[in-house]
Amino acid sequence: MSNQSAADGAFDALGDPMRRRILECLRDGALPVGELAGRLPVGRPAVSKHLRVLEGAGLVEHRSRGTRNLYALAPGALAPLQQWLTGVWDTALASFAQFVDDEERNRP
Repeated sequence: MSNQSAADGAFDALGDPMRRRILECLRDGALPVGELAGRLPVGRPAVSKHLRVLEGAGLVEHRSRGTRNLYALAPGALAPLQQWLTGVWDTALASFAQFVDDEERNRP
């Protein structure tokens, strides 16, 4: 998967505020669905559906520990998003710098 398609899938998945909240909950480590549901205003079935979308986008991974499935942020999953944002930001800053330079040159 290219960085662009990885970023597109991740941005699509993160378009839902509940999925962003799930990622925030997973920042400090892996959690089971039940504990995630306890931290969010939705039930276990909804959390499970959101986790499937996040996992499909490569943002979350799960592993089994006994009878529990633990969900965690996928290592490096946010790198394509960071690269995209950095590219957009760098382009915007370069455009602004060019504008300032042009204004300075055109001053009387």
